[in-house]
Amino acid sequence: MTALLIILAAIVLLFIGYVAYGSYLAKQWGIDPSRKTPAQTNADGVDYVAAKPAVLMGHHFSSIAGAGPINGPIQAAVFGWVPVFLWCVIGGIFFGGLQDFGSLFASARHEGKSVGEIIKDSMGKTSKKLFIIFALLVLILVIASFVNVVAGTFKTDDGVFGIVRDPTGNQTTAMISMCFIVLAVVYGFLTNRFGLGTLPATIIGIAGIVASVVIGLNFGFAMSSTAWIVFIGVYIAVASLVPVWVLLQPRDYLSSFLLYAMMAVALVGIVVTAITGNATFELPAFTGWKTSIGPMFPALFITVACGACSGFHALIATGTTSKQLDNEKHAKAIGYGSMLIESGLGVISLIAVGMVYSRYKAGDFGSPSVAFGAGIALMFGKEGTSVYNVINALLTLAVSVFALTSLDSATRLSRFMFSELFLAEGEKSYKDASGVRKVLSHPLFATLLLVVIGCVLGGLSLKQIWALFGSANQLLAGIALLAVAAWLGQVGKNNKMFFIPTVFMLSATLTQLVITVITKISAMVAGNEDAFHWGNWFQLVFAASMAVLAVILVIEGIKTFVAQAKRK
Repeated sequence: MTALLIILAAIVLLFIGYVAYGSYLAKQWGIDPSRKTPAQTNADGVDYVAAKPAVLMGHHFSSIAGAGPINGPIQAAVFGWVPVFLWCVIGGIFFGGLQDFGSLFASARHEGKSVGEIIKDSMGKTSKKLFIIFALLVLILVIASFVNVVAGTFKTDDGVFGIVRDPTGNQTTAMISMCFIVLAVVYGFLTNRFGLGTLPATIIGIAGIVASVVIGLNFGFAMSSTAWIVFIGVYIAVASLVPVWVLLQPRDYLSSFLLYAMMAVALVGIVVTAITGNATFELPAFTGWKTSIGPMFPALFITVACGACSGFHALIATGTTSKQLDNEKHAKAIGYGSMLIESGLGVISLIAVGMVYSRYKAGDFGSPSVAFGAGIALMFGKEGTSVYNVINALLTLAVSVFALTSLDSATRLSRFMFSELFLAEGEKSYKDASGVRKVLSHPLFATLLLVVIGCVLGGLSLKQIWALFGSANQLLAGIALLAVAAWLGQVGKNNKMFFIPTVFMLSATLTQLVITVITKISAMVAGNEDAFHWGNWFQLVFAASMAVLAVILVIEGIKTFVAQAKRK
């Protein structure tokens, strides 16, 4: 019954937040349904492609969700369910939703360009360059984190290679995901080259998803973790270069149905277990201010990440979503609404781990996503039963699909930003550049470089990457909030709602980065052998670099606000 009350409270509070606060923001900023969007004014058939609201909602939601709202809240559950629940709900409404909606709106008013361009308008060219470098570092961590998650979900450790009968859960998930890629390409061509309507194409797509699941339950695909990392690297490189209608739009749209279905199954499971008592919610309300992952401030707010607020969302909103928005009136549902649904998913993840918490603490599950699938499946039946196995496999599949969609988008975004870093004022693409800058800004060069770096780092343990990803991601959220607030102030719109979230996110993340740097240096000074592993050196240098870049950007932001106040 505790689990049912938790999810009902989350649904009610998030709905009130969407209707009340979301509408307030739209009114304050002046959302204009009659204004043309970048998807219409800059249409190019590759990146700027107007999408149906439902399709764009699917793309945006699938891209921002990834594995974040599952991994984060489950790892933060060591604090108890109350702190995680409160941060998911309060953070989603007043922090994450504000950032996502504001970033999408600001980008739509900047020809669908990135946060870097928004910063340039209010804080100057140097700040823009620094932000792009900062964002690229975050995107490398995103690629590394999700490559690690997907490879871990697909891998077969016994040396088997190829198609197999009687597949394991990992092999089933891998096969269904491969079928899903083919299905997305077919859907893209049906709707964009053969003129098939959204409704019939969606029906065909859902039928294709069912067929993919049936195939995967009977035939699996086996490869080692290293082989999967190479495969994923090739896939995301290709996916980031082809037109969005070929793979990105259709894949994210179709995968959103898996996400909706996963959440629906979880909600049904929570109701079923409240009635039947199939599973027991074991997670305590509160375990203490300090746990194995550190003190509640800042560890809780860093670890939950995408379940409450995520800087990666701002990159998606300004990197791909704003280029496909066909009307500003949809920005609230897509930007603000998607974040609140993701907060709901974060609460569901919290409930799922609560059902298997004693086993999760004992280390019985290889990753949070596996614990998530087991927790939800247990609500429907005992471990080992057919219903348990099927639901567990499907939920694990959904998590891997979302991680792949985030990888698609992250790689495309990193390609945009890397190229933008080397283009001079007035140059729109690598074709306008010359010399070395023409090579560095070329989409192929940028893609290959960043994919290789991301995949190499993806070979580290998830624990090593995720701790750093959480800090960097939340710090990016603070910078994105700062950027949108500065732009709104520049154009004379209300930006006061940004001040508290910006200060809080920057304080929490900078504190965590300082803790990371001190911890790594202390271990090295003490002469610990493991401290000199290259992964620890990477964490140390990365954390220090992020902190320095963030402090410089914050100083520039403060100067901007002071100048705006003087003008008033």
